[in-house]
Amino acid sequence: MISTNIQIAAYLFASILFILSLSGLSSQESAKKGVIYGIVGMAIALCATLFGGNIQGYVYIIVAMVVASVIGVIVARKVQMTAMPQLIALLHSFVGLAAVLVGFSSFIDPKTVSMAGAERAIHMVEIFVGIFIGAITFTGSIIAWGKLTENITSKPLVFKGKDVVNVVLLLASVVLGVMFVGQGGTHGMPFLIAMTVIAAFFGVMLVMAIGGADMPVVISMLNSLSGWTAAASGFMLGNDLLIVTGALVGSSGAILSIIMCRAMNRSFFAVISGGFGQEVKTGRKLEGKVNSMTHDEAAEWLKEAQSVVIVPGYGMAVAKAQYPIHDMVEKLRSQGKSVKFGIHPVAGRLPGHMNVLLAEANVPYDIVLEMDEVNPELPETDVAMVVGANDTVNPGAQEDPSSPIYGMPVVEVWKAKRVIVMKRSMAVGYAGVENPLFYKENVSMLYGDAKDSVDKINAKLG
Repeated sequence: MISTNIQIAAYLFASILFILSLSGLSSQESAKKGVIYGIVGMAIALCATLFGGNIQGYVYIIVAMVVASVIGVIVARKVQMTAMPQLIALLHSFVGLAAVLVGFSSFIDPKTVSMAGAERAIHMVEIFVGIFIGAITFTGSIIAWGKLTENITSKPLVFKGKDVVNVVLLLASVVLGVMFVGQGGTHGMPFLIAMTVIAAFFGVMLVMAIGGADMPVVISMLNSLSGWTAAASGFMLGNDLLIVTGALVGSSGAILSIIMCRAMNRSFFAVISGGFGQEVKTGRKLEGKVNSMTHDEAAEWLKEAQSVVIVPGYGMAVAKAQYPIHDMVEKLRSQGKSVKFGIHPVAGRLPGHMNVLLAEANVPYDIVLEMDEVNPELPETDVAMVVGANDTVNPGAQEDPSSPIYGMPVVEVWKAKRVIVMKRSMAVGYAGVENPLFYKENVSMLYGDAKDSVDKINAKLG
């Protein structure tokens, strides 16, 4: 066993490592260091907790850790990058469930039962809030997982009076909270159970009302909720490290959610209130000629170009086209051409999804630019190549006030001299909005699987 002072020092050191981890994850170049800091910090935190005081049942704890670690390794090795958002949503649900179980355990703990006065009232509030947030996180994450895996429809579930129902649920929870805190011993259990059921239902209502186009924000929001859930568990357990790390995750997730909402020109409250995808506005009816091209023509365009900007989307992730795209980039750069990537903040299904995929294929970090960096260069770009992106390159966001995504910042690929759009078909994107980009004169569609198309273009590039 270690002394309390050593445990506190270990917790402080682990907290510093977690802060360094978040700082490292802010850029691609330092992301690996950030992950290492996080792993070391978590190892220190676990050891300090296990070898601290008041810990019993080491055998059960070790067995649980071994089993969980084996499951984690197996899942991590098998999961595809396209399925990472689903996995993260599922992991968030475990955090919520853990908080609920910790809350009930803390409530029936003999130490809690023996409390009285202000100390008991404060602890009861901690338990109530922790279970409330945990239950919402648990069911909300399960619904998000279902939407991302398409086991549940991605369309928002809205009905007349939805907001009234949500307000009633919240008010009922507040009333139950007051009644729960006022009870002595374990007599408040019925109120706690009732609130848990209401919070679980509220989590379902909250995420079911959010459409598929907003799912990247939902994942970030659930990440924030899981952090606050962990912080609430820290208060219940009297664990300072859990409070600090939970607050770090909660605040960083909230900031990321706000940043992503700005990238979609939507307020955070508009996202969580749901309904996107059922607006009356559908945009202008699109008419005109759509140009298509062959792989030979696409290769010729690239041969003639001196500057190329590649804009990836979820279609690239599904096709696993990042590897042949890396080969294409190497070939073009060896010929003295300027090649850059333009990444939209909400491209894919997860914040930073495209950046991770490109890093996985060893694409140099210095040519992967954010949307705001690449947009000013597009008017002077010879060829813009869109690989599986749709909503994030939709000019209707700037040109069509009747479009549901009007005002959303997008990658302005249509301003390039020539545009190649790789897609399987003319189908709409995840937001369900038609894309006028396909009808522009300087745009040609290259239909087919992105990986297969890039492989064929590479063969022509020599």
